[in-house]
Amino acid sequence: MGKLDGRTALVTGAGRGIGRGVALAMAAEGAAVGLVDIDPDSVKETAGLVEEAGSRALAVQGDVARRADCQAAIDRTVEAFGGLDILVNNAAWTPTPGLRLLEFDDATFGRVLETNLWSTFFCMQIAHSHFVARGGGAIINFASASGTIGNEAQGAYAAAKEGIRGLSRTASREWGPDGIRVNIVCPFANSPGMLDWAQLDPESHAAAIQQIPLRRVGDCRDDVGRVCVFLASDDASYVTGQTMWVDGGSGSVR
Repeated sequence: MGKLDGRTALVTGAGRGIGRGVALAMAAEGAAVGLVDIDPDSVKETAGLVEEAGSRALAVQGDVARRADCQAAIDRTVEAFGGLDILVNNAAWTPTPGLRLLEFDDATFGRVLETNLWSTFFCMQIAHSHFVARGGGAIINFASASGTIGNEAQGAYAAAKEGIRGLSRTASREWGPDGIRVNIVCPFANSPGMLDWAQLDPESHAAAIQQIPLRRVGDCRDDVGRVCVFLASDDASYVTGQTMWVDGGSGSVR
């Protein structure tokens, strides 16, 4: 018996990194998984891995910065699997290398907000009625220490991620009576962005790892994914509105 047997999850940004890790962790616990990503090849690859793990998968190509694409991903997932129980808003984008505040133009700043904050809002709002139809559900949104600490050259990303935390806390209060739990994960894991950092600035990357009490970078599936399974499962039935730091103890702001 898996912790998520009989449930359906939708994971955004599921083509690689943390999104893929969360999808595989949930599939291992019995969930059918809808997968959406802007890259059609990578999301199909994730779907294949989910199916290899013995679960059902649906790959959807879409840009979650657009409400219509969020609607289509949720509609197709519900049609394929009969409902929706879990929503994981993981999709993210920020310029690499980062930009300082005076270097941003409106379009780039806006794109960061759309891909991170607006996509989370779109998916949550669209999914609400489906959760109500199931008698409740679990939403897991992703934030970042870039926001809680205020990392330099990450202003738009920090604003979007802290916006997600505020949105999530409000939703946990408004939607709690509907049986919908909303929690936030702040990870430090081997995502593509982390690997880019290691290549672009290996010294600061190595220094950051030395500040982690556990002295390692988290695994997208085994570390972050398993925490998301917990938050989506009945084990966390009395947990909502919380920020879970899955960072090896490195976060300096709680």
